[in-house]
Amino acid sequence: MAYHGPAYGFSREVQNKIDKKYDPELEEKLVEWIIAQCGSGVERPESGKSGFQTWLKDGRVLCELVNSLYRDNKPIKNIKSSTMPFKQMEQISLFLKASENYGMTKTDMFQTVDLYESRDLAAVQRTLMALGSLAVTKSDGNYKGDPSWFHKKSQENRREFSEEQMNEGKSVIGLQMGTNKGATQAGMTSYGRPRQIINKKP
Repeated sequence: MAYHGPAYGFSREVQNKIDKKYDPELEEKLVEWIIAQCGSGVERPESGKSGFQTWLKDGRVLCELVNSLYRDNKPIKNIKSSTMPFKQMEQISLFLKASENYGMTKTDMFQTVDLYESRDLAAVQRTLMALGSLAVTKSDGNYKGDPSWFHKKSQENRREFSEEQMNEGKSVIGLQMGTNKGATQAGMTSYGRPRQIINKKP
């Protein structure tokens, strides 16, 4: 893995803004959930941003987390502790793929480098929050922990209308468009002709 070195100038300003989005309180809540979800096999990390990143960096905890959301047919079969960078990044990618299959949208997911190179740990937090919310929403019995830690995602509310109802709707003019009640064509002239102004003699 190439070492990028410290950022300077504009790059450093951008990185500082990204770093400020990281939420230490949210970190505590996510750690509590992951430990509750995965069980005693997962050790608690050192508190703080760097401890959180180190804890998740090899992908092992993340893979355990997504597997715990399935009762059977765990999506990631082999989870190994490795110090080899490409193996660690591979496990992060497996987590992201399994999360997408679980129902996460790509826009809710971080990039591997966001975690591995600590580029955007706030994005990692957002992904874990979205995953927790999805798990609570599914209500399939696989979520562990306090349900109030995450809000439920809004559910699709499909409505079916008959053809008759659809046709009736076409004849209705919405109030935001104004009304044509009481309107007449009085005083209008033919298209293209100037309006005639007649002065009446007293």
